[in-house]
Amino acid sequence: MPTAPHPSRPAALEPKVPRWVPWLPVLLLVLDLVAEAVVPHAVAAGFLLTALPVVAAFSYGPVLTAVTTAGSLALQLALALRAGHVDEQHHVWVYIATLLSGVMGTALSWQRTRQNRNLLQARTVAETLQRTVLRPVPERAGGLRVAGLYRPARADVLVGGDLYEVCDTRFGVRVLLGDVRGKGLGAVRTVADVLGAFRAAAHDTPGLVELADQLDRAVLRDAADRGDDELFVTAVLLQYRPGSDCVEIVNRGHTTPLLLGGGGIAPLSCADELPLGLGHLGPADERSKAIAVPLPPGHTVLLYTDGVSEARDTTGAFYPLAPRLAGLGTTAPDRVVSFLAQDVHRYAGLLADDLAVLALTPDVP
Repeated sequence: MPTAPHPSRPAALEPKVPRWVPWLPVLLLVLDLVAEAVVPHAVAAGFLLTALPVVAAFSYGPVLTAVTTAGSLALQLALALRAGHVDEQHHVWVYIATLLSGVMGTALSWQRTRQNRNLLQARTVAETLQRTVLRPVPERAGGLRVAGLYRPARADVLVGGDLYEVCDTRFGVRVLLGDVRGKGLGAVRTVADVLGAFRAAAHDTPGLVELADQLDRAVLRDAADRGDDELFVTAVLLQYRPGSDCVEIVNRGHTTPLLLGGGGIAPLSCADELPLGLGHLGPADERSKAIAVPLPPGHTVLLYTDGVSEARDTTGAFYPLAPRLAGLGTTAPDRVVSFLAQDVHRYAGLLADDLAVLALTPDVP
C-alpha cells in the first residue's frame, strides 16, 4: 500500500552503480590477454593494463583498486618477460604509467567512497527529518481505516510544500491536509510550523473551527516573522468521532474533498473560506461552522492537493480525477491510493507540483 513516507534501508540510499560497470576491469583484462595471444610473441600487449586501476576505481574500494594496480604491474612484467622485453625503455615507461594510474585510481576510489558515505549520512539525516515533519500515515485511527500518499515534485527533495497529519484525540480523529503557497526551504519551514501547531492544538482545542483559527494565527505569525504578506496555506480539516455516521469538515481555501461510495463520486458540500494566514482579511462575524457530512460504512472521504487535480498530460489537459476513480470499482482506501499513485504518474509523467492524498473510511468490524 503506497503510504507516505516510509523509512528506507540505508543501503537503498547509496548511489546505484549499473550492473555492467563492475565488469569493465574484467573485460579490459580479457581483451589484453586475447591481444597477447593473437599478436606475435615479439610484442607484449600488457600496455592495455595501464588503464585498469582507473577503471577499477569506478566500481571498487581503494584497497581493491590498489590490489588491482599491483596485479596489473605483475602481469605486465610477466608478459614483457615472456616476450623478452622486460627492461626495454618503452616497457619501463608503461610500468611507470601503470603505477601513476594506480595511485590516481586509488585516490579516486577513496574520494568516491568518501562522497558516497557522506551522501548516505546526509540522506539518512534528511529522511529522519522527513519522518519527524511528515509522519507515516497510520493504517487505522479511532474507528477509521486510512491510507495516504505523498510525493514531492522534486525527486531529490524528501519534503515539499504539501502537508498532512492524522491525530487520534479525545475529541475524535482529527485530520489535516494542506498546501503551502510557494516552494523550497521556505515552504518546508511553513509545513513544519503548521504541523507543529496542529499536533499541539488538536488534543486540547474542543472545536474544529477554533482549531482552524489557531492554525490561521500560526501562519499569520510565520508570515510576520518573514515579512511575507502573501504567505498562506490552503487546508482542509476533518473530524470523526468513533461510531459516528458523519464527519465534520472545515475548508480553508483548499480543493473540495470527494465522497466515494453509493455507486458514485460527489464533492463534499462545505463552505470554502479564506486560506490559513488570510483569515484576518474576512469578516470575523461571518465565520462559518464546521459542516457535518454523512459518512456511512462503505463510503470513503478523499482529501487531496492540487498536485493531483492539476496534473497535466502532454496536451495540457488536467487529470480527470472523478471520472478516473469512477471506473475503479472500489472505495477501499488502500486501493484508491494505490490506484492514484500509479494512474497520476501514467497520465502526467513527471510531477510539476507536490502531491498529497489521504483516503478515510469507517472501519467496519
